[in-house]
Amino acid sequence: MTDASAPQGARLGRRGVERLDLLLLTIEALDLNAGEFMLWTSHQMGLQSQFPNRVELWKRRCHNPLRRSTRREQLAPLDAESLICLVCAMAERIYPLLHQLLSSREPEQLTRQRWQLLETRLDDLIEERMNPRRGAVLRLLDKQSGAPIRRQLISTLALVAGPGGIDRLRATLLDPTP
Repeated sequence: MTDASAPQGARLGRRGVERLDLLLLTIEALDLNAGEFMLWTSHQMGLQSQFPNRVELWKRRCHNPLRRSTRREQLAPLDAESLICLVCAMAERIYPLLHQLLSSREPEQLTRQRWQLLETRLDDLIEERMNPRRGAVLRLLDKQSGAPIRRQLISTLALVAGPGGIDRLRATLLDPTP
């Protein structure tokens, strides 16, 4: 893994911060214990100086302007790099679930049930934590326009699990195209 104490220097733009937080939210929707595992994983990775407790982890995630309560200042490059490392480690941990969602070999009805469960959990988390007056949040909650976004989030998590995932995720988040 990349050393999180050596930030890459580039600041994540607004879309990158939004996407990073949505990836973490998707992980929480897939794994009910993800909040605890995020903190445990960050400590295992040596990131306890960035995330000594749940509150500090939450503060870093609140740079997302789509949240109900948001922090105005930009996310520091070191914090962004630490969150990127955390997302990749968590994606590796839940890779079997990601594989099941994306597999074409699973029975279609089972896959549809899994996606519906993910959709329900993710919608609940979005309604709970995001500002419902934002257009992007309304698009996420819309069944038609939100489905491709959810699929893209799951695909991204699957692609960043494993070796080289940190670099792939960083490149995706720094890409200015929507």
